[in-house]
Amino acid sequence: MTAGTPRRLLAELFGTFWLVFGGCGSAIFAAKYVASAGDDRDTLIQLGIGLLGVALAFGLTVVTMAYAVGHVSGAHFNPAITLGAVVGGRLPVKDLPGYWVAQVAGGLLAGTLLYVIASGKPGFEATGNMAANGYGDHSPNNYTLLAVLIAEVVLTAFFLLVVLGATDDRAPAGFGPLAIGLTLTLIHLVSIPISNTSVNPARSTAVAFFNGNGAPGQLWLFWLAPLLGGLIGGILYPLMFRNGKFALGRAPDEPAPAPSPGEPRG
Repeated sequence: MTAGTPRRLLAELFGTFWLVFGGCGSAIFAAKYVASAGDDRDTLIQLGIGLLGVALAFGLTVVTMAYAVGHVSGAHFNPAITLGAVVGGRLPVKDLPGYWVAQVAGGLLAGTLLYVIASGKPGFEATGNMAANGYGDHSPNNYTLLAVLIAEVVLTAFFLLVVLGATDDRAPAGFGPLAIGLTLTLIHLVSIPISNTSVNPARSTAVAFFNGNGAPGQLWLFWLAPLLGGLIGGILYPLMFRNGKFALGRAPDEPAPAPSPGEPRG
């Protein structure tokens, strides 16, 4: 590992923390916020940000942290993105375990703080209120395991295509984080009703055990599906858009592609 590895892992930890804290936090605290209308305690008004607000919150976490620490670590904040980056030639295989550990640790730290804050409200019940992912009875609209699997794989694969394309050395410089954040927003707009949107195993793990109920038992799907999607996206991008050639870690016979947003070169 390079001398800068500790800084890179710390950047991934902080970035994943921010993604979970901002994204899941918006769902826990603000999605359905209800308040009294002025001095009239009997009249309630809906002030929640709704699904659109939650989707934007997830997108904004990625945009802000990608600009903040992308030049340090590449701003993955997601084990599926890291896997796709390795397969697509953007990150050495040896760096993958450390990235995954940092991402999961950052997510769990954020999940812990969200639970502590949420528990400060009298009557708070964590079960069903921690923005956990699920299928079947634990899906927001009762989508089946197969439906959730397909949605998560397809959306994660396209997410990887956008990430690798927006950070390609041929792409306009400086706009990668915006494209990636907007894509994550779009993904949430599509799939919050389906699975509460994962496309990120670290995000799912961060809140599953605090939510309890069926979330821990269904967590396997929210590792399998995003990682499979990341693998597909990481394979497809160099095959389709890097001279049609592919090899683990780097497309052969061509210069090294651009790193993820701000990732150190060399």
